[in-house]
Amino acid sequence: IGCWCLSMKNVCVFAGAAHGNNAEYGDIAYALGKLIADHGLGLVYGGGRSGLMGRVADGAVESSGYVTGIIPKFLDTVEIGHSGVTKLHVIDTMHQRKEMMYAESDAFIVLPGGLGTLDETMEIITWRQLDLHKKPVIIMNVRGYWDNLLALMQSVIAEGFMHDAHLDHFETVTSLGDMAGHLRRVLDS
Repeated sequence: IGCWCLSMKNVCVFAGAAHGNNAEYGDIAYALGKLIADHGLGLVYGGGRSGLMGRVADGAVESSGYVTGIIPKFLDTVEIGHSGVTKLHVIDTMHQRKEMMYAESDAFIVLPGGLGTLDETMEIITWRQLDLHKKPVIIMNVRGYWDNLLALMQSVIAEGFMHDAHLDHFETVTSLGDMAGHLRRVLDS
């Protein structure tokens, strides 16, 4: 793996540590990991081997991709660090985890997940709104999973707490085919 990874572009994936109620979520996560690796991009993620997080890492690892996991010590016993990744950082806090994931990534993809995924998603979109970065943020709306979040944002706009232009801080895709085009743009940027 050597030094080729130094100039590699990295995609951070936010995803649940659970599998969810539909097997399609895990299949999509696994295929996304493969797609990232097949495009010659590195994967950065939360470091766990459980749930969708583990599936996306498995897909990238099995396609010989470069995978960086970042997990806090206290979660290493719950989410359990993925031993098959290229590099696993075991750090102290959730804040360090997010800071490291954000710093090491050139783009962000959001898969289905729970409160942690929502937290990461809202923070990275807010940082883009505040002009703290210009990196792509892509919400993968598998099976309409994020429809309610997108509707909430429309409600926030309707109530005057957000502008329509804030929706330009992220993109939404519904298929891996659409995601491939986004990954090519990350490579070209």
